[in-house]
Amino acid sequence: MLEAQFVDFVMTNPSFEYYGSLKSNFSTAEGSKSFYRFALKESQYPTLVLIDRLKDAEGNVIEPGYYELALTDMRDKFILLQSKVPIATMPVFKVEENISNKDEHNKKLQKIKKKQAKQREKINKKRAETGQTPDEEKINMSAEITYEKDGEYYLIKYERDKIRAWGAIISN
Repeated sequence: MLEAQFVDFVMTNPSFEYYGSLKSNFSTAEGSKSFYRFALKESQYPTLVLIDRLKDAEGNVIEPGYYELALTDMRDKFILLQSKVPIATMPVFKVEENISNKDEHNKKLQKIKKKQAKQREKINKKRAETGQTPDEEKINMSAEITYEKDGEYYLIKYERDKIRAWGAIISN
């Protein structure tokens, strides 16, 4: 009975606010030991979560934490950024770019994109009136790091829009 009174008090008291469960953008695949993190709204790069200390042959250490992962223009190296400051570079061994234009030629998809653009314009006008930032089209970004026991190395997977890249760090 006391529990019901307490819940009733919390729900009706104006100084308490009820927050529903929010879907987190941090997830782990069950039993895979891999960690995924998607980019923050204001970020241009996917976020990589390091849970282990990484050492190189020279004794330099990268501490566990949240880092942004960027791909160089030459697409031959990853740049690990913390607070927009480069921390380390890592080699890339495979780059894949999706150059299919199937989506661009599909008339139905073009109509849907035009409709979404019009809706976004309307929403952005309303948002501007209230002083909010405009809603922009989102780019698919993700980064993942997994430890491969067979070769004793960390495999890094990077995806941003139509570009995918893979790199590796040898474990010491």
